[in-house]
Parts: sequence; structure tokens; C-alpha cells
Amino acid sequence: MAEGINTAILERLEKVVNTLQENSIKMGQLLAVHNEKLDKQDQIDGVLFEKIDSLHRALDRETELIKKGCERDIRKVDDRLRVMEKKMWSIFGALSIISFLVSPVGQKIIRPIFESSQAGLTNPQKTTMIYPSQVS
Repeated sequence: MAEGINTAILERLEKVVNTLQENSIKMGQLLAVHNEKLDKQDQIDGVLFEKIDSLHRALDRETELIKKGCERDIRKVDDRLRVMEKKMWSIFGALSIISFLVSPVGQKIIRPIFESSQAGLTNPQKTTMIYPSQVS
């Protein structure tokens, strides 16, 4: 009887060992498939990250071009505003001078200058006065 029990235990142990071996083989196959999937996913991730980096570089280039274009446009507008401002101040100065010359104060200053210069341009006529004592 002891021998029968030992045989039964041994058969059971062999079944357990066989089952464990089969499970070990299946687990190895499962891990191999899982590792293969992880490798493929790593390759896909590498491609995706490269695409993201490529898009990032392209976006940086475009952003830099847009920035340079905006800076150029701002400089052009600034230059045009400076030219307009110079013209505005020139016109303002000219109007100030003209309004001063036309004003009564300006006329008082300018009239003597023009009258003295006009005197030299005309020949004054000599008027001869005849006195009664000279007429006979």
C-alpha cells in the first residue's frame, strides 16, 4: 500500500511538473510575443518622436521667418512715421513763421526793413522850389 501511495504521489508530481513545464513554455512564448510588441512600439515611438522633432524644427523656422518679417515691417512703419513727423514739424515751423510775419507785431518789425531797402531802389525826384524872390 505504501508503494501504491508513493506511485500515486509520484504520478501526481509528474503531472504537476508537466503542467508547470507547459505553463512555463506558454509563459515564455507569451513574454516573447510581449517583448516583440514592445520592440515594435519602441520603433513606432521613435518614428513618432522623430516626426514631432521635425515638425518642431519646421515650426521654429517658420516662426523665425514670421518674426523677422514682422520686425522688418515695424521698422518700415517706424521709418515712415519719422518722415511724416519731420514733414509735420517743418510745416508747423513754416506756418509759425508765416503767421508771425502776418501778425501786427511781425509787421512792425518787417516794415522798416522793407521801407529802407525800397528807398535805395527808387530815384527820388528833386522838387525845385521857386521862391517869390527868385521870380522877377
